[in-house]
Amino acid sequence: MCGRFTLTSAPAILLHAFGYAEQPNFPPRYNIAPTQPVAVVAGEASGRHFRLMRWGFIPAWVKDPKTFSLVINARSETVLEKPAFRNAIRRRRCLIPADGYYEWQVRGKHKQPFFIHPRDGAPMGLAAVAETWAGPNGEELDTVAIVTAAAREEMAHLHARVPVVIAPRDYACWLEGGEIATAEAVTLLQPPPSGSLAWHPVSTDVNRVANDHAGLLSRIELFGEVVKPEASLRPSRRVLDERQGSLF
Repeated sequence: MCGRFTLTSAPAILLHAFGYAEQPNFPPRYNIAPTQPVAVVAGEASGRHFRLMRWGFIPAWVKDPKTFSLVINARSETVLEKPAFRNAIRRRRCLIPADGYYEWQVRGKHKQPFFIHPRDGAPMGLAAVAETWAGPNGEELDTVAIVTAAAREEMAHLHARVPVVIAPRDYACWLEGGEIATAEAVTLLQPPPSGSLAWHPVSTDVNRVANDHAGLLSRIELFGEVVKPEASLRPSRRVLDERQGSLF
């Protein structure tokens, strides 16, 4: 599962990594939550484009979004068959840029949050599917869900699911539409390679959506407990910013 994530890389770094046409400028976010607008990279006939979409997928056939449960993740094992996603996975695959995400591990009577991030410090392209919901009065809402897979053994003790991370060399394959491309794209729906991610415990301050600052990423000590495998520190080259506010 993926229920919170971060986007802290500078806009220029993300532009270089994903190659979209626009040049958006936006502040870092340290606690992006469902229902908020999120950055999305979409493949279109004119190339890759930067879009804003609501994190919370609404299928086109839903009549009233207020009566539809919040859907933030799509399971890789069933995304081709589920009525909610089977059109989106074939025609509207996209990427969500992220620098890391949070997961909660049950420890006794409480849940301990962990920050999970790439060991090399590079931004990730999370596999996602999108849909535009059109209302009866002509209103439109672009929505998105993150695709997840079963966690590998090294991470399964944190949570049974992990977001699918598409490698940069596979961005073109994932973003391309059509049935043939879809058959190839679904083979990419695998958990991150072993050893590619690191993690460490963080404060429960992240539990509150209103908290959105660099301090949320700071490692805390779990006295009397050992976090395995040993997590690396966040890459020192990452520039952290204390600014808060909406994504854009």
